Amino acid sequence: MSLSVEEILRLPGLESLVLRAGARNVHRSVRWSYVAENVGIADWVMGGELVFVTGINHTRDEANLLQLVREGVASGIAGIVILTGDEFIRRIPQSVIHLADVEGLPLIEQPYALKMVIVTHLIGTALVQMTQTKHSRRDILGQLLSGDFPSLEIVRQRARHLDLPLDVPRRLVALRLSGVDTLFREHSPEEAERALQLTRQRLLDHLENWQQGRVDRLPVVVQGDLFVLLLAEVERDELATLAGELRQDLAPLCAFLGLSARADSCAEYPRALLEARQALDVAEGLRPAAGLCDYRELGVLRLLRAIPERTVIDQFMKDTLGALSDAGRKQPYLLVETLDALIQEGGNALRAAQRLGIHRNTLNQRIARIENLSGQSLDDAQFRLNASVALLIWRMSNAPRHQ
Repeated sequence: MSLSVEEILRLPGLESLVLRAGARNVHRSVRWSYVAENVGIADWVMGGELVFVTGINHTRDEANLLQLVREGVASGIAGIVILTGDEFIRRIPQSVIHLADVEGLPLIEQPYALKMVIVTHLIGTALVQMTQTKHSRRDILGQLLSGDFPSLEIVRQRARHLDLPLDVPRRLVALRLSGVDTLFREHSPEEAERALQLTRQRLLDHLENWQQGRVDRLPVVVQGDLFVLLLAEVERDELATLAGELRQDLAPLCAFLGLSARADSCAEYPRALLEARQALDVAEGLRPAAGLCDYRELGVLRLLRAIPERTVIDQFMKDTLGALSDAGRKQPYLLVETLDALIQEGGNALRAAQRLGIHRNTLNQRIARIENLSGQSLDDAQFRLNASVALLIWRMSNAPRHQ
């Protein structure tokens, strides 16, 4: 539980603090404050700190301030506060502001006239109070997700008191870091654990930031290695974009997403979480290009996920669709996409042609090629069933698409 940089900047009594850089990451959680008394900070922080730089004990020239920003970024601190005044650090060099902004590290200027004892007292007090509030909010959501609560009415009363908007239909998203086993194989336990915790914090910060401004926002809930979003309104494209951002932000680890069907009330959260987790399991197994799976679209994939050997699924796809792909062509998946359109339109050739934006005669020519290359007839119910399943896997896979 923690306070964000943005929330600290809004604390009464700290109005003279000014954000100079890193505005896009003011959502970052501040675990605690730390006053830098050494030349560097890398050996003295663990991630999540708001680091105060005074210049009292050491000469803080431009080179040293740039070093502190770089070390802060590498260590995963929440932000850096530089005290300025006539006696020590007169001003923050523009190069330091530029570097912090490029790296996305919140950089705050504090006048020496604002005493450190006041700042740390206000932040410490707010951290304790906010910790209690956030703990209560996440406790309520955790109870609802597990279905383990004394009374739904009591939960609703607590939620109203803590300003938790529960009476809104929601869809749940489950996320989990992938690649953790590789991390621990390739690094020492100490290095791997540190990298894992920093990545988990980056993931939480990213999710909290992504939710900023969303309608009826609820806190991100962390259950073990699972991160849960409870979203009032969400489009699949939004989540695909989020998954892409996470691939870049969390590398070399990544995170896949599982999306539930709609929960019309908070009493349905346990069911929705189960659906989101099932979708997540499929996403981690099939590793779709979009990075996510929607429970409503899984169907037979939930059965295929139970097959322990992925090679069996790959061979089924090759046997069913392999003859329709031609890597030597400019559009190697043209016939696969044509078959997909036909299946999606229930065999209606006119609607399939419209979906593909081609003439009906062109579609007929492609159908003839599909049947010739596959040795199967589209009138054969068994082939249509096999093709439907193979195409479902294909759409969820990393197979390239014709643009």
